[in-house]
This record gives sequence, structure tokens and C-alpha cells, in this order.
Amino acid sequence: MRLPERRGYPAPPELAAIREQMVAAASKGAWRTGWPRIEESIAGVRCLRFVPDGKPRGRVLHAHGGGFRIGCPEAVEPYAVSLVRGCGVEVICPAYRLAPEHPFPAGLNDCLAVARAIGEEESSPLVLSGDSAGGGLAAAAVSIARREGLNVAGLVLHSPWLDLTLTAKSLHSNGASDPLFSLTAAQEASSLYLQGWPSDDPEASPLFAQVRAFPPTLMSVGSGEVLRDDARAFHQRLIAQEVQASLVEEEGMEHTAVVRGSELVGAPRVLCATQAFLMQVLPA
Repeated sequence: MRLPERRGYPAPPELAAIREQMVAAASKGAWRTGWPRIEESIAGVRCLRFVPDGKPRGRVLHAHGGGFRIGCPEAVEPYAVSLVRGCGVEVICPAYRLAPEHPFPAGLNDCLAVARAIGEEESSPLVLSGDSAGGGLAAAAVSIARREGLNVAGLVLHSPWLDLTLTAKSLHSNGASDPLFSLTAAQEASSLYLQGWPSDDPEASPLFAQVRAFPPTLMSVGSGEVLRDDARAFHQRLIAQEVQASLVEEEGMEHTAVVRGSELVGAPRVLCATQAFLMQVLPA
């Protein structure tokens, strides 16, 4: 199944400039860890693959954040390598297409295509993962993948953006306490991504998806984030449907802290919880 795609429009100059800065930073090795990485095309999508020494105990497909409009897989290399080293897993990070040139559902189609391709490579289990907007893509991809019969062993979501209707109370109440995301930024990003598509479509806003068949799920969020209520509401939905789900909510933790820096408040606790979760759902 491939969702029908639509034609977008060029990125505004200020957005294009931010992307160019990220490309320049990546080319200078801003996020390099020294761990070997493989750059390859999987199902037509550029991906970075990080492989452990020895046979992987499983694979993690991680979608980066950036409000569906910025971001790159290079920026999540430190987080990916921490999972490779700590859990012996293989981590694949796709460079999915971005809005507004490629509105919903292009990025979701890319993540699904990669998930299907690596799911067919071998029998080792697969975990879908994502941070911020990438968390929304990962959750939506799980919903579709499970309907298609693709075996997904687990789902990991860090500061996930799961509700594009922008009605969560924390979007307003935490606007002043979240230095990295805001209601205004969410409105701009969702407009670029949806381009008129209904914001309550479960494949755009997986908070509204059917979750009964979801795999075990781990989420993390800071109590002062604008997306705090997305994580809380999704956690409650999973629990209500008797899905094994855990939410790590940390006071003073910033948006996607565990992906951005191991020294940030809350990041060590979230990384430890993530590694423990992977060891649980990906038994040796």
C-alpha cells in the first residue's frame, strides 16, 4: 500500500537557508562519532545504517525530527550509535522527503518503504522509532505496517508529535517553557506538511489511529514541552487498549533531549530506559 501523493511547492527562503546550514554542518562532520556508517539507498530512500560488531540482535528504524520540514539522518548519529553500542542493534536512519516540496504523505511513504524493505531482508525483529515529527511518522507507519502484516516488535517515541489538530492544552500552557518548539512553530510546520489535508486523519495524526494491535511502546517527554499532552494522551490510549506501554516524563527535560545530547537534563534516564526497552523486546 502506498498512499497517494500530492504536489507541493518550493520551500520559503528562510526554511531553505536552515536546511543549507544543516547540510553544511553535516558535511563538516558536526555529528560524527567515529563509528563506521554505511550510506545507501533502501527502497529508493537515502539512509544511514549503523551496524554493531557481530550479529545484530535486531534492527531499529529511526525517523529524525524537524517538524516534517527540516532535519537529516546525520543529526541523529550520536543517538543511533548509543543504541548500537549499548544494545547490539543495527540502526537505520532514513532521509525521508520533506515539506513543503513533498507534503503529507510523502515522508510517511518513505518511512514505510524502508520498513518494508528491511523487514524483508531477514528474520531478525524490527523496532520503529522516531523523535518529534519523526515520532509521528513512526507511529503512523506502525499503524499501517501492522495492518499489512509486517511484524514490528516495538515502538520508541521521543517527544512525539502525534496530533496535528493543535488542540492539546500543553501547546498553549507550555509555550513559554519550551525553548525549542512553540504553538506558532507547530502551526507553520503543520500547514507546510498538511497543505489542506484533514489534520485529524489518523495517518497524519496517529493519536487518532486504532491502536489495539500496537506493539510494546516506550515514550519520553519533558513536562514543560508543548508536545507533553500528545505523549500523555497516546500513552493513555495504548493502556486503555491493553497495549504494553511506558511513558518516561522528566521535569526540566527539553524537546528530544536524548537525541540531541547525552549531557542534557533527562537524557541519561531516557537513554537507559530506551536501551532496557530494546533489550526486552529484542531478546538475544
